[in-house]
Amino acid sequence: MSSIANGISDYQLTDKQKQYAANVLNEREDAPSKIQKVREWIESHESLRAPTDDFTIQRFLRVCKFDVERAKKKMYNYHAQRTASADWFANRDPLLPEMQNLFELGPFLPLKDVDDDGRIVVILRVCIHNPAQHSIANVIKAGLMILDLALKDHVSASVYGISAIFDMTGVSLDHALQMTPSVIKRLTHAWQGCYPLRIQSLNFVNAPVYVNLVINIFKSFMDEKLKSRTLVHKGSSKEFFETKVPQRLLPEEYGGSAGPLQNLINYWKSAVEENSPWLKSGEQYRLATP
Repeated sequence: MSSIANGISDYQLTDKQKQYAANVLNEREDAPSKIQKVREWIESHESLRAPTDDFTIQRFLRVCKFDVERAKKKMYNYHAQRTASADWFANRDPLLPEMQNLFELGPFLPLKDVDDDGRIVVILRVCIHNPAQHSIANVIKAGLMILDLALKDHVSASVYGISAIFDMTGVSLDHALQMTPSVIKRLTHAWQGCYPLRIQSLNFVNAPVYVNLVINIFKSFMDEKLKSRTLVHKGSSKEFFETKVPQRLLPEEYGGSAGPLQNLINYWKSAVEENSPWLKSGEQYRLATP
């Protein structure tokens, strides 16, 4: 099993991954020619500024089951959103005081290894911040910086996908008010129309009943597939974590054996700081504006 946290680049698929990619994602012998078609499209596009390396293009093709036109559309959407949502994607400096404080809190935490199905598992502690101190734009920016880093050089999200767990502990009215319909629409568009990852499940735990109002707004912007993969787990979150996530992956605070939660927070804070030049260089990839 490849680790997200150990720095291994896994551009090359294992035999098991190759079989899955061929059977489920239509990754066949003509994959190199399809990669080249997308590359030529990028190079000929007047306003698109996007990477042209095989790995990046292949991620978009995989999540579109090697449909070239769908991959082009997703890649265009991805870079268009980076231009339109500058509050999320510009000035990605993890050393800014407001960002430092968020990384110290740990709102977005990919676990350090993939699950038994090869999926990346992310715990989103979406209510850990103080809405009076932190804008929702900065909270989302911090999460997307870590997401981009977790996906960097890592094939699992585009092959097996990602499982997201939204821990709603501590949710307040002020948190809910930050999630305006405009913010929710942009987030949902990022998940299903932009990012080169396969979302296998969105799980909400520790959510009071009134949070269903916000979740229903999310669902109003989702396609049917993503709606079917969005689950609100009633009752104790302890049962969810015991039965749905391997204990070897989870921090102690969630009933697992992977060490204290603080270790995971410290890991991702250090990772974004060490990769600050790479995160900054990614700001060039967007739609060029007149």
